[in-house]
Amino acid sequence: MGLFDIFTGTKRPEDGIAPCSADDVRNAILAINRPTAPFVIRDGADDGVDLIAEWRIVDARWYEIFAKAGLAKTFRILMRLDADAHEVRAVDQEWEVSWRAGTPELSLAASGFRGQKSSVEFGTAYAFTEQLEFGQVYNYRFTTRELKTPIHEAVLGSGWTYRGVAFGKL
Repeated sequence: MGLFDIFTGTKRPEDGIAPCSADDVRNAILAINRPTAPFVIRDGADDGVDLIAEWRIVDARWYEIFAKAGLAKTFRILMRLDADAHEVRAVDQEWEVSWRAGTPELSLAASGFRGQKSSVEFGTAYAFTEQLEFGQVYNYRFTTRELKTPIHEAVLGSGWTYRGVAFGKL
């Protein structure tokens, strides 16, 4: 692993793993989805990419949890599959979140950040519960690893490289 790989978050498969087809890699990444996860991986054609992984912040079942957590920033991973190079090229995008009447409003963060991001948002709150006992109301931890690790595993397990893009074209 080179220095550039460390800065860009590039991960390479172990030697001896034959690369799968682009369709198999795409299906492996989409198979990470599960209804109980706070994130979703979806088709990215409308955004000009192959796949997008993002927190379910605009999902009605989840935004109350994110709102209670006071999440101020969120991010998503834009991915493009390069079948010739056997790599998934990925760039992270950070978004500012403001809450209006309990619903999220997203705007692209004006930080100029492009590349790979690692962050953790966490917190807890205590109050009186429905059983009229004092206790923990919620406890949360949203980390970029929760999104990235299963994607890395799916890509590397398919014999492809996960290439973090910092400067070049996605």
